[in-house]
Amino acid sequence: MRAPAQRRPLRLALTAALLGLITVSCGSGGSATPKSPSPRTTAEPDYKAAYDAGWREGKQLFKDGGKGAAIREVVWGGCVRRSLKAEPRDVVEKDRGAWVLGCKQAVGSGTDRHPPTGRVTRREPDPDLLARFRSWAAAHGAKQLMRHASQVILVHLGESDYDVELLTAYTDTSAKAEVKQLADTFVTWWDADDGDDARAWNLIVRARDGKKIITRSL
Repeated sequence: MRAPAQRRPLRLALTAALLGLITVSCGSGGSATPKSPSPRTTAEPDYKAAYDAGWREGKQLFKDGGKGAAIREVVWGGCVRRSLKAEPRDVVEKDRGAWVLGCKQAVGSGTDRHPPTGRVTRREPDPDLLARFRSWAAAHGAKQLMRHASQVILVHLGESDYDVELLTAYTDTSAKAEVKQLADTFVTWWDADDGDDARAWNLIVRARDGKKIITRSL
């Protein structure tokens, strides 16, 4: 029996509504459950990465050299000197003092870790030191060299170790003989026994753009 004509629009509307509900249900695909937010990643502090790299180096040195390595690397400044060429450079240079600390702890004790809680390296301009060097150089026939020296910076690598940086107007393509002469003049002038417990290990001569040109032991 055919449905009365007046009921057809109602049936069509109900059918369309039902199909719509089915479509929505199928399309959701169970995605109604919200996704868990991705965990946030926190960048490792520069000093921690540098310390860990130094610790690994020190552990290997201790493994290879035992107690003899402790004297060589801690007392004789081996860890400090190694830090100038240690890899990866981008990690070491961000906090060389932290690298030295990790190296010295690992090679000195072989086991105990006492990582820093903040940055270790501290840079301190020393205009008085530059003035004294200028005066001495002028009195010893090296006045012309001093026109290239612009600043002296003490690079503290912890409580007892530091390096000396000599900033210059040179570029990394300047006359190597003149740069070498300036570095040798500074080393000749330098008095490592300055009356305190700290110890200067290296002279680092840098170009005007900050690039390292030459290194000398102090």
